[in-house]
Amino acid sequence: MNYPDNLRYTKDHEWIRIEGDEAVIGITDFAQHELGDIVYVEIETVGQEMNAGDVFGTVEAVKTVSDLYLPLAGTITEVNPTLNNNPELVNNDPYGEGWMIRMRLANPSDADSLMDTTAYQNLVA
Repeated sequence: MNYPDNLRYTKDHEWIRIEGDEAVIGITDFAQHELGDIVYVEIETVGQEMNAGDVFGTVEAVKTVSDLYLPLAGTITEVNPTLNNNPELVNNDPYGEGWMIRMRLANPSDADSLMDTTAYQNLVA
């Protein structure tokens, strides 16, 4: 499995890439593998200010529906529009074209509390 070093991770298997006071978020390679073929991503929280741990959407796979949890507090500014017609991008490229949301962070330094690659690998091992 692939766990890029430039990301932070959560126990709920979301990843976050910090870009100044903004961030890009998706689910990890481990999560997409466990879910199986993803058929639908529903995120209707654009423009909402949310807290870390809040549910920002759901991902539907052939066998299950799973909640998506926000790693850090902030305002969701964008949903990946290509997931509407191509939800399988989450399976094929979870850290690239399969990203889910962009957000403006309330406090970017909060990312220090998230897991680095080594800690996440230990969690899923």
